[in-house]
Amino acid sequence: MVLVEIFSKDDCCLCDEAKSVLLKVQKEIPFELQEIKIQDDENLIREYGTKIPVVFINGRMAFKYHVYELELKEKLRRAGALAVH
Repeated sequence: MVLVEIFSKDDCCLCDEAKSVLLKVQKEIPFELQEIKIQDDENLIREYGTKIPVVFINGRMAFKYHVYELELKEKLRRAGALAVH
């Protein structure tokens, strides 16, 4: 299964928008979703700071700030196809 990770923090409207798109697409194309809250880790705060949300698909950065539904679907299909082979 494809792993999607979103690095976010509380009270972040862009993070909320990104999560909304991820959850909507997840109903159509199943994937494992993990949310990592950067405020819980000093290293993540230093690394990402205000550059969130950041979304990784199978460990590769896929989106920063905004998640676009059609692009997400295409990246998930490619990641799924790669995982099968």
